[in-house]
Amino acid sequence: MNQSTISPPLNFHRHEPELITPAKPTPHEFKALSDIDDQDGLRFQIPVIQVYPYNPSMEGVDPVKVIRKAISETLVFYYPFAGRLRELYPSRKLIVECTGEGILFIEADADITLHQSGDSFLPPFTYLEDLLFDVPGSNGVLNCPLLLIQVTRLKCGGFVLALRLNHTMSDGPGLVQFMSAVGEIARGKQVPSIVPVWERHILSATNPPNPTCFHPEYETSNYTNNQEVEDHDHVHRSFFFGSKEISTVRNLIPPHFQHCSTFEILTACMWRCRTIALQPNPTQIMRMTCVVNARYRGFNPPLIPEGYYGNGFVLPTVTSTAEQLIGNPVEYALELIRKAKQGVTREYIQSAVDTVVSKGRSHFEEEGTYIMSDTRGLGFREVDFGWGNAIYGGPPRAIPAMASYYIPYQNRKGENGTLLLLCLPATSMEIFMEELDNMLQQNPRNIKPSL
Repeated sequence: MNQSTISPPLNFHRHEPELITPAKPTPHEFKALSDIDDQDGLRFQIPVIQVYPYNPSMEGVDPVKVIRKAISETLVFYYPFAGRLRELYPSRKLIVECTGEGILFIEADADITLHQSGDSFLPPFTYLEDLLFDVPGSNGVLNCPLLLIQVTRLKCGGFVLALRLNHTMSDGPGLVQFMSAVGEIARGKQVPSIVPVWERHILSATNPPNPTCFHPEYETSNYTNNQEVEDHDHVHRSFFFGSKEISTVRNLIPPHFQHCSTFEILTACMWRCRTIALQPNPTQIMRMTCVVNARYRGFNPPLIPEGYYGNGFVLPTVTSTAEQLIGNPVEYALELIRKAKQGVTREYIQSAVDTVVSKGRSHFEEEGTYIMSDTRGLGFREVDFGWGNAIYGGPPRAIPAMASYYIPYQNRKGENGTLLLLCLPATSMEIFMEELDNMLQQNPRNIKPSL
């Protein structure tokens, strides 16, 4: 189940970075981000990797030329991506100056085939720094390119598209929308099928901000004795959950919880296993944060319009002492998670936005926090630039000691399932792997690890 990594020798040839600008003149204007977009917790760059195999129907077609041209034409519609972020003082409000300067683009070649690469082009992507070159001076939040895209050709005719996004601009669904538009234009369309919508004001705070719900994700902890902070020797691993593993995990849950989603059940199990692995103080407050996107809440009328490509999620968070989380059966964690997700109403979302602003756009609490983001339904693998679906699409790694991702994945046996991306201190990872193996072999209610 644990995905191993084989690292064959690999040489890259990288061209000089270039700026891709919109194919036609675009407005020079200023556009404010939403109050969800510009919170401190999203002021960082997030990587995504797409791996495409050789397609005989595209023999002789250069993916670099096709994608470069399609990006330029797509930026006519998504021209804010070609601008630069500025910050207003003293409010710290972020705005995009639509300058038309463009996004960074890198053309590269690797002397390897997908078959030869083994697991190197799977999480945690041994050659991530080569597949996504960090152009010096480009990775800031302000006054820097908002997107960096590198296309690396492989000897077999396949290619890897890696990108880095300033997270304040978009979330996963928004990024997939942009990438899909590039794919459509690469395949010959003149206009994207989904027209991009800015409308960031819909996720802005009231004046004055008036939080009406409790948001523990933004409550600061004074606790400092945490191994997550002290141990910097982190390791990345990925774990595959096929139908057998999911069935086993579901069998750990009492019958009256079987209506819960696979996300909820698997996340409850991972939260408990991870807490055991970290060996925190029994009184340590552990937080479980689920990324919940307002696009998919079924509001009538919808809160977020079709075409919106900003950040549209909130971070409902539950808390428990480590002692309670580990000492109780897994359904204890499951019930907490389920109620938190159910509580994401229109009022809750507005309250979250108001909380962000009332706290000065402060970073969400990291102490004892575990964030789970589900990318399985976002469509990264279905982004098609003419070569068909990607065999891998989504974030390449977990965020060290803080956030995990669920990735849709097909293993070598052809079985579809979920890949969990995880990063922990080395000593904790060993405990996690042992605990997870125990969980898949017996009921965790019988496991009473000591704190």
